[in-house]
Amino acid sequence: MSNLKHWIWLTLRKGLAGQNAMRVLERFGTPELVHAADEEAYRMVGGLPDTAIRSLMNKSLDQADVVLGDCERYGIQLLTLQDAAYSERLKAIAQPPLVLYWKGRQFAFDNEAAIGMVGSRQATPYGVQAAMKLSADLTRKGALVVTGMAQGIDASAVRGALKVGGPVVSVLAGGIDRVYPAYHKDLYEDVAAVGALVSEYPPGTDHAGGHFPVRNRIISGLSVGVIAVESARASGTLLTVNHALDQNREVFAVPGPIGAPQSEGVNRLIQEGCAKLIMEADDVLCEFADRFPGRLRLGQSACLPQTAAEQRLEGAAAIAPEAREARRAKEKPPKEDVVYLRWADCKEKLTDDQRAVLLALDGGTLQADDLVERTQIPARRVLSALTVLQIQGYAAEESGKRFRAAVKLKME
Repeated sequence: MSNLKHWIWLTLRKGLAGQNAMRVLERFGTPELVHAADEEAYRMVGGLPDTAIRSLMNKSLDQADVVLGDCERYGIQLLTLQDAAYSERLKAIAQPPLVLYWKGRQFAFDNEAAIGMVGSRQATPYGVQAAMKLSADLTRKGALVVTGMAQGIDASAVRGALKVGGPVVSVLAGGIDRVYPAYHKDLYEDVAAVGALVSEYPPGTDHAGGHFPVRNRIISGLSVGVIAVESARASGTLLTVNHALDQNREVFAVPGPIGAPQSEGVNRLIQEGCAKLIMEADDVLCEFADRFPGRLRLGQSACLPQTAAEQRLEGAAAIAPEAREARRAKEKPPKEDVVYLRWADCKEKLTDDQRAVLLALDGGTLQADDLVERTQIPARRVLSALTVLQIQGYAAEESGKRFRAAVKLKME
């Protein structure tokens, strides 16, 4: 128990948040050795503020005793960075929480297809519906939804997962005993009953505004991918996306109406190639089917390669040759008048990624992998550029997941 007390003592030191806490722990090795060190040893760490050093010199474990008592009273479990049950996925992020407070089920996150879902607190009816449906479908298909507990998209994601009887994980920006917002008391209880409430803050900690951006790194850190449903151009949602990108997580976004303030952020993520446009749960889970074989229940043809799908639909033995030829003739795109696009105009209408992809397509029909190789642009940005080019009518998709330019470039 003394070991646990020292972990709590370390996390309660003022001026020791973020990287400073990790630097101190790495320097001394264990919280007990941090506790036993003197002022001279703390100053040898370098870069610690005086506030942190003064706090480290307070060796009292009384606060830790209070926290342990509160945890016992509220049925809250603790997990430290050294525990075997601590997620390796979370441990690998830049600033993993030293201690996690936990109420409900304990998940082996490293074996879970955990999908973070974030979005605006001022969600529109469109966003609420999208979050609930996505969360319900993801849960039903074997994924574990990880979100917050704020109003708007967070709460909608929670309700979607609970609606289909599945677990859900809510990462909080305050103590687990502090319900925020207060009218979500029933949601807290439901999540704790079938899923988990998680926080790096001890019981009794209010949900302060500054805690939410810090909390976001845990949502993405526990997840293999993050979905942004709605967000303004500058928002906490985009901070979570930045954490996800820094942590090398897959990022997805639900497109919204053009010009809608709550869709500006997600639409921009798609346009800039930071997120993959999705319309249903399978668009997300398809990315992880190979990593979690037998765990995810996708639609029958959601992740089939085009050639396999064509073989299945073709039914070569069952379709008469003349019928097959007739169908192929019908599938051929009609001849169109050539549409020219001045290359000079592209500089105003298209991003750098979109111009590079369109220029590569001008030389012939290519698959996405070919475009990645030719342009040296990351795959998700290539796919985002292709999506926008198709929407604008500058590119088209053909069979076999091949793409062609739908316009002819005039380079003069």
